[in-house]
Amino acid sequence: MTRSGVQGEDTQEEAAAASERAEAVRGDGDNGVEEAKDPRPRRRRRRALRWTAVLIAAVLAGSAGAGYLYYEHLNDNIKQDALNLGDNKVAAPTPNAAGQTPLNILVIGSDARDSEENQQLGGARETFGSTPLADVQMLVHLSADRSNMSVVSMPRDTLLEIPRCTDPDDGTVHPASEGRVMTNESLGHGGPGCTVATWQELTGIHIDHFVMVDFAGVVSMADAVGGVPVCVDANIHSRDGQGHGSGLKLAKGTHPVKGEQALQWLRTRYGFEDGSDLARAKAQHMYLNSMVRVLRENATLSSPNRLRRLAEEATAALTVDPGLDSVKKLYDLSNELRTVKPERITMTTMPNRYVGARVEPTEDAEQLFRLVREDIALDGKDAKKKPDAEPEPPADPAAPDDEIAVQVRNGTRTDELGTAPGRANAIAGLLVERGFSKAVADPSVLPSEDRTVIRYPSADLEGDARRVAKSLGVPASSVKRSTDVSGVTLVVGADWREGTAYRAPGSDDRTPESAEALNGADESACMHVNPAFTWS
Repeated sequence: MTRSGVQGEDTQEEAAAASERAEAVRGDGDNGVEEAKDPRPRRRRRRALRWTAVLIAAVLAGSAGAGYLYYEHLNDNIKQDALNLGDNKVAAPTPNAAGQTPLNILVIGSDARDSEENQQLGGARETFGSTPLADVQMLVHLSADRSNMSVVSMPRDTLLEIPRCTDPDDGTVHPASEGRVMTNESLGHGGPGCTVATWQELTGIHIDHFVMVDFAGVVSMADAVGGVPVCVDANIHSRDGQGHGSGLKLAKGTHPVKGEQALQWLRTRYGFEDGSDLARAKAQHMYLNSMVRVLRENATLSSPNRLRRLAEEATAALTVDPGLDSVKKLYDLSNELRTVKPERITMTTMPNRYVGARVEPTEDAEQLFRLVREDIALDGKDAKKKPDAEPEPPADPAAPDDEIAVQVRNGTRTDELGTAPGRANAIAGLLVERGFSKAVADPSVLPSEDRTVIRYPSADLEGDARRVAKSLGVPASSVKRSTDVSGVTLVVGADWREGTAYRAPGSDDRTPESAEALNGADESACMHVNPAFTWS
């Protein structure tokens, strides 16, 4: 069967062969021809293409050197959508000493059932054509120096606030959620760009790109790579008496899965551990780590036929932001991703606690987000970092101390301790003593902050906020721009529950144990099967 606009099988074989010939003669000159090149660079390109085949949950494939028409067809396969549909933007990270910046890519798995193929794979016939949900969400962080990769999964039933998003297709404005809702609903607020906006609001992490793939795409791409080994510690059949479950049926041990069985593995909740979305995220991490190892080791992917099929399936399955809307852009990105060895890849799940049947982020989640924001490797193998340089002076210098208005809030409450009484009044009084006569306590808001923070809403108040921080000994890294405040706002955190001398806590750059980190080179990982879902 051929796809619309694609040559038949024989013609595709010719295109693949043409790709081989074109690689030997392509050049940058006006005539497009140069002398035949040594085959070794071509082998390196093939290795790049093997790695291109996976961008964590979404397989990315390039076709450098393919015939022009086929190359354009692959470009046409790729669907695109706006990157960020929210009102607020997060500033890109500051480049390191070598001028490098990290890359953050949000990978979204959609449960869309808007085609017969997707509906059959997803079950639930009553949901055909309904608003899709972002049931898989993984943030892929590639370090600035390209030495390591960190992945953070967010459970689909995480409760959070979805920001206001504007649909770029028809201008529909989706208002911010009233209170907290499940994070997977964000996709229905205008598209993947709203899922990106939701992540940025929660984490403060600047997201450079997104890649979205649906059910059918997972099946077709899993077939194209030839199978991925997965492990269960007992026989499993993911199906209960009411018919719930993915249908996955495997015997104890390690088995290669592909096609629909691979999708079953990625969707399974019933049968893994406690049957929660947390167990499913762990199974996805094991699958993805294994897929990366397969793609690095499987020599059969050097076959032009296999690569052509992989490129075809991958590009047809993807929706991306405009920054990744061509084979060339995907290929360039893959070249950066493939430099990371499996032993420097760390998979994690956002630390969380149950709220009824749902979950919410914990304090450990903010610790994990901070490590990603600050480009600290989750495997703990970073070289010792030099102390941060002094930040650039603000464009608008501080006003005189007695003209700086400061609101002080008491954010000392923790999960274990109640609010320390009188802290907003005490610190506001301290500021007045030091010349900030317009400092006042704001008892109407009682936030919860692990660390003392000073927020300001716009660039013209940055100098004022820094001046307040310096007078109290609060580090410059705790001065944050935020649209949640209307003026310079000091939140006294749980690290300053008493006294008038602020002592910044020591920096803990360890990945929280509650993130359940899994190393990409760990071939011993095996999913625990719930005894209620086993068979003999």
